[in-house]
Amino acid sequence: MSEYVLELKGITKIFPGVKALDNVHFQLKKGEIHALMGENGAGKSTFIKVITGVHKAEEGKMYLDGKEVNFKNPKEAQAVGIAAIYQHVTAYPHLSVTENIFMGHEKVQKGTGRILWNEMHAEANELLKQLSADFSATTEMGALSVAQQQMVEIAKALSMKARIIIMDEPTAALTQSESENLYRITEKLRDEGASVIFISHRFEDMYRLATRVTVFRDAQYIGSYNVNEITNENLIVAMVGREITQLFPKPVIKIGEELLSVKNLGRTGYFKNVSFHVNKGEILGLTGLVGAGRTEVCETIFGIVAKDEGNVYLEGKEVEINGPLKAMELGIGYLPEDRQRQGLILDWGIGRNITLPVLEKVSKRGFINEKKEKEMGKLLAEKVDTKAVTIYDKASSLSGGNQQKVVVAKLLSSDLKVLIMDEPTKGVDVGAKAAIYEIMGELAQQGYAIIMVSSEMPEILGMCDRIVVMCDGRVTGELNSDEATQERILQHAMAKTNHN
Repeated sequence: MSEYVLELKGITKIFPGVKALDNVHFQLKKGEIHALMGENGAGKSTFIKVITGVHKAEEGKMYLDGKEVNFKNPKEAQAVGIAAIYQHVTAYPHLSVTENIFMGHEKVQKGTGRILWNEMHAEANELLKQLSADFSATTEMGALSVAQQQMVEIAKALSMKARIIIMDEPTAALTQSESENLYRITEKLRDEGASVIFISHRFEDMYRLATRVTVFRDAQYIGSYNVNEITNENLIVAMVGREITQLFPKPVIKIGEELLSVKNLGRTGYFKNVSFHVNKGEILGLTGLVGAGRTEVCETIFGIVAKDEGNVYLEGKEVEINGPLKAMELGIGYLPEDRQRQGLILDWGIGRNITLPVLEKVSKRGFINEKKEKEMGKLLAEKVDTKAVTIYDKASSLSGGNQQKVVVAKLLSSDLKVLIMDEPTKGVDVGAKAAIYEIMGELAQQGYAIIMVSSEMPEILGMCDRIVVMCDGRVTGELNSDEATQERILQHAMAKTNHN
């Protein structure tokens, strides 16, 4: 009997013109949580699809319990207990939780083919109970949060008696408490004998869960390491291929005059008495625990939602912002947290996404000048170093880091003074993070005032000149970069204010 429940040797997968996997290896032990890490485009997603029977490798062999297997389709992989839970849950939103759990393997009465709804609901509720879910099997899937939908996907894997569970970036869209719950569930699965491949960009996921980590880079296998024996620095070198000596490459900038300030800003039920300012050439951090009201404040400044009280000043003059169009006319830009749903039209090309906010610049009498559109899109895509074959590549074809660069390029197409960047490095790998920080430093050097909303302490401490901390919809502290520490920020982030 092999010591590995799953083993892959020399896997190569070729798409037209691209080697997506080049002679990669992987070994998974029974009852192990094994992290798989690598930058966007390293080949992790293709690798999952080979394991689950979506893609067939041109070269290499796959073994299950020491015996060679060749899956022709995902159904065959599912039949032997392999299940994948993807970052973007592919659910049926208008169907119930039960229907989503048993889709494709419904319980039916022999002879009549009648679906056994009562049995399915009972089993679904039992699975949800095991996962400590706070919703029932009859709930409509579309009514659930991302974390709850992931729970349903895990329940589905359990319903199929999965013994190898692949989790693809499962914490990317979760809050800290939701991530903790997912860790608990993952450890429970491991303790019950399941083997888990946990794909993540986040080092904290790896340290919290995995005993071993395998790294892919540029479609190749770099190595497998014991988590307790590899340093952050060595892991970054393995993933990126070079030392990132300066992860936070912030240039020294002479900070100029005040560009934007908000005074006693309030929106009923979300935040109250919020006051802060940001200067020319400054990166202002806006941080706090999830639910502190940071995004809501930024959406209000940008005019996505209306304020109930308070004032917004731009270059010393009070302004009324009744919508995003007005904000952009005044010189305020907003990079939303959810780039895929709010920042990009995924089916459109890179160039068209970039020039979308400034159609009047690339059109005449209602017709788009495609030459102008292409030139502007190409110039700005190159300015932020977007990695793509052509300007016509669909935004959906890009890695997370490159999608984020396109959203930044889109901001730069307009004549702006203030950039609000909500979680600008969320869900991107360490190499893309360094590139985005570099772009932010260059923009600050050019005189932009930047408000960076972030939950990540290292980037707040590494990139910001000043830090405004929020808790429960109030500003609870303001720190200069030279006095800010992780502990001091957390003290303010957990300091409940007097709500009178």
